[in-house]
Amino acid sequence: MNVTIDKFSGFCWGVVRTVKIAEEQLEKPKRPDVYVLGHIIHNPKEIERLESKGLKTISVAEFPNIAHSGAKVLIRAHGEPPETYIQAMKLGIEIIDATCPVVTKLQERVRKFYDQQYQVVIFGKYDHAEVIGIRGVCNDECIVVKSVEESLERIDFSKKTVLFSQTTMDKATFYNIKVALEAKVKDLIVDTMENIATEFHAKDTICGQVSGRETQLVKFANENDVIVFVAGRTSSNGKVLYDVAKSANENTFFIEDASEINPEWFSTAQTVGITGATSTPQWYMEQVRTEILEKYSA
Repeated sequence: MNVTIDKFSGFCWGVVRTVKIAEEQLEKPKRPDVYVLGHIIHNPKEIERLESKGLKTISVAEFPNIAHSGAKVLIRAHGEPPETYIQAMKLGIEIIDATCPVVTKLQERVRKFYDQQYQVVIFGKYDHAEVIGIRGVCNDECIVVKSVEESLERIDFSKKTVLFSQTTMDKATFYNIKVALEAKVKDLIVDTMENIATEFHAKDTICGQVSGRETQLVKFANENDVIVFVAGRTSSNGKVLYDVAKSANENTFFIEDASEINPEWFSTAQTVGITGATSTPQWYMEQVRTEILEKYSA
């Protein structure tokens, strides 16, 4: 049985950057305690690895416990709302900002349109860490939707509107929402030149390393008899990419840990492909491959 790892899988550059920043802080001699706000990425294996190096997970509610202690707090790739930075400054906590630049740019664009009094619509998950940060930059005055149906039910079509996306959502649904709203949003704006126009803005802020993988992933899924998709269960892009692989190859199976592998998956397989989310570490996919070859390869 031939077992290969998808060459396009592994960390996206935003996660690589965040993990590198964390490792640099943890490797400093005589360093103070290093904390991260929430799980650094949505992958338990990588969290365990960094915790073994001394990284500690914390919440904003715990800031008073480390106030003026010299401890450093890492902002993970998902970003944080402005209030987090304000609280840290008040308590004398040093912030190391490892927010993914794509997320930072998204926050800036949301703030710009909010300041211009647009109705801000976010395609995403309301309680996802990234969306919490986005909500923070517009005073939580935005509408978060996950489907076309939600967008049609909750949006005020009489207002000028801007549509954004959480960076790890699927592109197809975003554009379905965009098309649905284009048919409904009818805001007429008169400018100083007395021009009248219908104004609807949709900003595709889905990360290119999520949407860009879809074509390669379909090809990889079709090239193998069985696909083992490795990701943390809380990973949004993991869910998106798993669905892409599953739609291309029904023999696609999701695991978070190698202990979940079922030998029956490989009973007639000659080729097995291993892939994962943009938060799945390469080193763990290598471990999964080794386990499959050692235990299940005839």
